[in-house]
Amino acid sequence: MSTALKDVKRITTHVLMQMKNEGKKITMLTGYDYSMAKILDDAGIDIILVGDSASNVMAGHETTLPITLDQMIYHAQSVVRGVTKALVVVDLPFGSYQSNPGKALESAVRIMKESGAHAVKLEGGQEIIEAVYKIIASGIPVMGHLGLMPQSIYKYGTYSVRAKEEDEANKLISDAKLLQKAGCFGIVLEKIPSTLATQVAQSLEIPVIGIGAGNGCDGQVLVSHDLLGITKDFNPRFLRRYADLYTVIKESVENYIEDVRSSDFPNEKEQY
Repeated sequence: MSTALKDVKRITTHVLMQMKNEGKKITMLTGYDYSMAKILDDAGIDIILVGDSASNVMAGHETTLPITLDQMIYHAQSVVRGVTKALVVVDLPFGSYQSNPGKALESAVRIMKESGAHAVKLEGGQEIIEAVYKIIASGIPVMGHLGLMPQSIYKYGTYSVRAKEEDEANKLISDAKLLQKAGCFGIVLEKIPSTLATQVAQSLEIPVIGIGAGNGCDGQVLVSHDLLGITKDFNPRFLRRYADLYTVIKESVENYIEDVRSSDFPNEKEQY
């Protein structure tokens, strides 16, 4: 590893490019609030994604579609306050960029100005490329997202693996190259065959972050609540649970309830 990477005080898009060039894997997790962001940052995560998955994880919606731009800005503000080193990337939510490049730029500018985040992420390739160009031209870093795109779930009708067929795989490769040409600093590939993801990662100069896309990507991203086992009903093949916090939290609350009802809490040492 280079001295520059050892001594880096803030992860930037330039640092991520260095990491790819030096073969150092990039780590990325979702964060939606100050407390979690501080833990992730203290642990040394490279990128915190303020994902529109907050719609599912934090608000209980079935899809990512209902979350608004104002709500994404709120979550991003909370995350930024807890971060000193990680790069903070914010999803542009459904409806905030697809209709025209001008609206896309306005949405991205609001996120950057009102939250203090460092970059935005958009889903899609050729269909939204003009928006990508316009946002990047304004000086805002953009991360792309291809493969399974949750904002398009009603078009797909399923969360199954994407780009298994040749036509869709070829389009994904073409879109990835378009996003790189437009100036994206990185791309997320979600739920596609690992061989295809590896091919894309090796063919691009910019970092490729995978989720359900195999080990050939330049880095990996997961939803923190899934990794920590706070959610328990979501069990895709690509998810590795590193804890079972659902059970830990539930049992802690049950013990608290029991102690309060038995008058064991608070005891003499826990009162004034």
